Amino acid sequence: MSLTFGLMRAPTKVLFGSGQLAALPRLVAEFGTRALICTDERLAATDAFSTTMEALKDAGIEVAVFSGTEPELPVSGVFACANSHATFDPSVIIGFGGGSCIDLAKLVGIVLSGQRDLSQVYGEFKVTTPPVPVIAIPTTSGTGSEVTPVAVLGDKDRDLKVGVSDPALIPRVAICDPDLTLTCPPGLTAVSGIDALAHAIEAFTAIRNEATPDLALDRVFVGKNAISDHNALAAIQLIFKHLPVAVAHGDDAEARAGVMLGSTLAGLAFGSSGTSAAHAIQYPIGALTGTAHGMGVGILLPHVMRHNRDAALTDFAAIARAIGRATADTPEAEAADAAIQAVQELAQQIGMPEGLAKIGVLEDRLSWIAERSLDATRLAKNNPRPLTVEGVRGILGAAMHGTDHISGKDFANV
Repeated sequence: MSLTFGLMRAPTKVLFGSGQLAALPRLVAEFGTRALICTDERLAATDAFSTTMEALKDAGIEVAVFSGTEPELPVSGVFACANSHATFDPSVIIGFGGGSCIDLAKLVGIVLSGQRDLSQVYGEFKVTTPPVPVIAIPTTSGTGSEVTPVAVLGDKDRDLKVGVSDPALIPRVAICDPDLTLTCPPGLTAVSGIDALAHAIEAFTAIRNEATPDLALDRVFVGKNAISDHNALAAIQLIFKHLPVAVAHGDDAEARAGVMLGSTLAGLAFGSSGTSAAHAIQYPIGALTGTAHGMGVGILLPHVMRHNRDAALTDFAAIARAIGRATADTPEAEAADAAIQAVQELAQQIGMPEGLAKIGVLEDRLSWIAERSLDATRLAKNNPRPLTVEGVRGILGAAMHGTDHISGKDFANV
């Protein structure tokens, strides 16, 4: 098995840095003169959005705005946007906001290209017509959707969220301007940031598949590889260094830039490698509790790492060394334990609740959650240790109770 196999799927352009939002009019003009913006009501009322609108119009771009994006993106929301702007015939769609806004832009691009039955594109490699091009402008640091081949939505006919995974969904351009995150509240900063950390850790510890020439052609997510490892480890270092500061001091520009860069690199990592158990288990938890995706993932992450410890010992040890919790001379097992402990401490430091009970998970639903977790087959199979119902039940039992560290953080509307 080759240890040097690598895969990267990414936008044509990724612009990162303070003030890069100002490049938008010229980038839009590369696609045409009509832009549809997918955002939400809160962002549509901000000065940054108003300034962006004026800049686009001054550049001769005709703009239509859909500001009705919902946090847990429903299928009906996709068609509310697509149907109301079908005659506008946009040259490009701009996702301006958090992950739901960017995912909406991706999915509307599919619908406007002629694939109106979204259920036909659930899964991998199901997009058959080129979508309308997307420019992604994230205003939070967590989902990585600005660089990934994934969109997630809620289908009322199904118990859990569903995903569309196809390289055609990767935005053509990502503008990652950390200035847009300076007003992000502490709670949202925390749950988004811990989600990005989970993306990076699960990408770095994913199962390694045999590197056949067909691997990247048959699977959107190919597992652990040389390129995803590089991006994942860099993301882990950045998030450990900067997330606590960004949560505590939201106006710290350096911390905001560090977390956003970490989130984008984590997206590039899991966009080829995939994620695993923490995300698989979170899907039914989110469906039951209605709580933020990143909150459930953040609670689960250290417990999933403990479950995976022996199967990912070398990778966890490398993480510990990368974040300064171990040296080259530290025994591998000791270093791996240090990495798990560091993740637990970071979650506590940023105010995450430690127990699933704190977010409304009930003991009598744990077996159901464990069974439904394995329905996310591509995530379960990507885990370094084979997942079973009994194994997930053990993770859930360990994650149920703990000290509540939520005090002092604003988790309203997260």
